[in-house]
Amino acid sequence: MIWVSPLSKLDSTIKATGSTRLVTLLRHGTPFDRPAAIGADNHLLLHMHDIVEEAADMVAPAREHVERLIAFGRGWNRQKPLLIHCFAGVSRSTAAAYIVAAALTPSRDEADLARLLRRSSPTATPNIRLVALADALLARDGRMVAAIEAIGRGADCFEGAPFALPLDE
Repeated sequence: MIWVSPLSKLDSTIKATGSTRLVTLLRHGTPFDRPAAIGADNHLLLHMHDIVEEAADMVAPAREHVERLIAFGRGWNRQKPLLIHCFAGVSRSTAAAYIVAAALTPSRDEADLARLLRRSSPTATPNIRLVALADALLARDGRMVAAIEAIGRGADCFEGAPFALPLDE
């Protein structure tokens, strides 16, 4: 099971889910201390802004970020939930959850997975740049991007609610 959370609900989501493996996607300089329940070897910290195009003085999601995310996801033993968070739990983290789920279930239909993401989180608005980079790395031939575009933008919110994205549905 993959869980997604905003930063403000990280500690309570760790406690509720028993997660011991964590992906953090935040811009450099966002105050963050790795939770005590997460060992350093079970934590992936990716610094990037939540943008879809290059911008001055900002770090756009890049191929290296997605390569590291996929490798970290593939290294997960699935004994306990994987928790992924960004600042609001809406864009970078939902894209990362979709990417990890696609990487771990290569025969799964991209559109089915995107619809499951939408059912799991009405506010999910996956960062399309991250999805496009993963689509290329996973040789999904544009299907991941098309599937995320098909579910459209999620409901407006300040931050998303924690949610689970099952891998076996």
